[in-house]
Amino acid sequence: MRKILTATAVSLALMTGAARADKYQATTWLAPSHILTSVGYVPFLADVKAATNGKIDFELYSSGSLVPAQTTLGALGDNVAQLGLVATSYTPSELPLSGLINDLAFVAKNDMATAFALTETVLTNKRIKDEFAKHGTVALAGYSTPTYLMLCMRDVRDLNAVKGLKIRTAGTAQNEWVASLGAIPVAVTAADVYSGLERGSIDCTLTDPTSLETGLKLWEVVKTITMLEQGTSLGVTYVYNKDFWSNIGPENRRKLLDVTARSVARVQIAYSQAVSKALKGSQERGLKINEPDASLVEALAKFRANVVDTYPGRTAKERRVQDPTDVAKQFLDLQAKWTKLLEGIDANNEDAVAKLVADEIFSKVDEKSFGL
Repeated sequence: MRKILTATAVSLALMTGAARADKYQATTWLAPSHILTSVGYVPFLADVKAATNGKIDFELYSSGSLVPAQTTLGALGDNVAQLGLVATSYTPSELPLSGLINDLAFVAKNDMATAFALTETVLTNKRIKDEFAKHGTVALAGYSTPTYLMLCMRDVRDLNAVKGLKIRTAGTAQNEWVASLGAIPVAVTAADVYSGLERGSIDCTLTDPTSLETGLKLWEVVKTITMLEQGTSLGVTYVYNKDFWSNIGPENRRKLLDVTARSVARVQIAYSQAVSKALKGSQERGLKINEPDASLVEALAKFRANVVDTYPGRTAKERRVQDPTDVAKQFLDLQAKWTKLLEGIDANNEDAVAKLVADEIFSKVDEKSFGL
C-alpha cells in the first residue's frame, strides 16, 4: 500500500508542474566534502532540477543522516529515499553479482576505464539489472575510486612490517589479500575509519589517496602512506527507487539519463585530478611516503593472478547463484574496451569524456523500457 500511494504521489507531483513538485530524498553516507558528494551529487542534483524544469527536485542527506551505508539499498527499495549511492561491498548477500565485480576491481589499473565498464555493465547486463530490480531499485551508473593505497599509523614497507596489523578493508578480495599478508582485515564503515585510526582499533586502512584531503581528511590522523597499488573500489552512484523511476515518465527518464552521462565523467575526472594534489599536500604536512619492497610487490602479483580465475566460481558456490562467469567476462571485456577508447581523447576534458560516455552508453538506453 505504501508503494502504491508513493507512486501516485510521484505521478501527481510531476503532472502539476514545477511550481507544485514535491521534494524527493537523495541519500549518501559520505561526508559533504567527499568527491562523490561534492562532485557526484551536489551538481548532479542541480542539473536534474534544471533539466526537468524543477519537476524533479531532490533534497540531499549526506553523512548517513538519513540512512547508513549498510541499509541504503533496502531504504531505496522501501522508498525511504528515492535516490542513493550504493556500495556493493556493504551488501554482498543482497547483490552477489555486483559484489563479484567489486572484487574483480582488485586487479584494475585504470580507474576511469573501470568506472565506465561498470556503468555499461549495470545498464546492459540482464542479470545485474534483475539483481537490483529484486530489491525494488534501478541502477544507473557506477563509480570507481582511484587505486587504493595503504594509509597507516606506522611505517609499512615489507611483509614483516604488515604482519599482525589491523587493516580496514572493503570486500572479499581486500579481506583475503590482507589476510594473506598475515594481517587482520577489519570491516568498518568509511565514516568510522578516522576515529578507528585515532583510537587504535585499526592500524591502517586501504583507501584511495583522495581520502587524505577530502571526505575523511585522513591526512589529519595517519602518519605514513605505502605506495602499493591495490586495485580500486566500486559502487553504484545513482540507484533509484523502482516506483519513482517508473512514474516520472519517459521524458524525464531521458533527461536523467542524459544528465547522468556528464556526471559520471565529471566524478572520474575529479578523482583523477585530486590524487596528485592529495599526495603533494600529504608530503607538505609531513606524512611519510614509503615505497614497498619486493616482498610486498611479489605478494600482490601472486594474489592478483588468482582473483580472476577463482572468484566467479567461489561466488557461485558461496552466494548460491548461477555461475557468474558471463558477468565477470563482460565486465573485464568492457574494461579493456574503455581503456582503449580513453586513449583516443583528453581524459581531463569533461566535454570530451562526457560525449564519449553518452555516445557509447547512455544514448543507447531506451527510456521507454529501461528499468520498467
